Amino acid sequence: MYFVDSLLVLYSGLVLVVCVLVGVAFLTLMERKVLGYIQVRKGPNKVGFMGIPQPFSDAIKLFTKEQMSPLMSNYSLYYVSPIFNLFLSLILWMCMPFFVGFFSFGMGILFFLCCSSLSVYTIMMAGWSSNSNYSMLGGLRSVAQTISYEVSLALTLLSFLVMISSLSIVDFSDYQVNMWFILGFFPLCLVWLVSSLAETNRTPFDFAEGESELVSGFNVEYSGGGFALIFLAEYSSILFMSMLCCMMFLGGGFYSLYFFFMLGFMSFLWVWVRGTLPRYRYDKLMYLAWKIYLPVSLNYLIFYLGVKMFCFSWFV
Repeated sequence: MYFVDSLLVLYSGLVLVVCVLVGVAFLTLMERKVLGYIQVRKGPNKVGFMGIPQPFSDAIKLFTKEQMSPLMSNYSLYYVSPIFNLFLSLILWMCMPFFVGFFSFGMGILFFLCCSSLSVYTIMMAGWSSNSNYSMLGGLRSVAQTISYEVSLALTLLSFLVMISSLSIVDFSDYQVNMWFILGFFPLCLVWLVSSLAETNRTPFDFAEGESELVSGFNVEYSGGGFALIFLAEYSSILFMSMLCCMMFLGGGFYSLYFFFMLGFMSFLWVWVRGTLPRYRYDKLMYLAWKIYLPVSLNYLIFYLGVKMFCFSWFV
């Protein structure tokens, strides 16, 4: 019986990974289409019907290209970093709630924080092992940015966790039956959204990919399969953060079709921001994290702790 259960979990995990990768493929297509229309041009529209198979043809092109590596690079770390990066972004999905139980467990939020913190090391290794000044600078920028915004992200998350008194993602939907958290936590929801953009290295915080000064950031020496894996990891993280936003302050309700429409809208929001906002200045990015978001999230945490203690003493 135990063997059958293990086999079922393995099979479910495989289906999940395939679905996430297909979702990532169509997210890239949506991004290219939306950015095209924002910039008053057409996106991919030549391959197949309306360019729908374009992501798959791009994947075939990238994975069949010759694998190049810099002569002076630390080859083993250079080779492993993109694989480990994708692995971490896919393993995050283990804490997503499922109708059949599957991997959803009581410490889902803690698991998310641990895995997302580890992704810093893959960026650092990729930047350093390429043995290029541009990739090293891109890696350092990206690591500093990710670590800075992880602090405000964790403190913002703590305010939500204090109110639901649980570390399970499933409990968020139980507490939002009558009122969504976005109504009671609106400033914190905005802080969470902006911190998520910075955490996933997206516009207007895409300093790791500052084309004008760093060519392409920490992944400048990667091509073909390595570049594709880094690309997949980034978009998988965007999808996951969109899912977490829907669970945390847009009502949850992952059993309904409505939840997936909200997930699609949140993913669209990431693309919309990219097409609308220019890149932030690097010193302003750090100022925003340490001088604005950190005090705001700390003050809100203390406020919600007070609210929770007051409610607890009043009703008990």
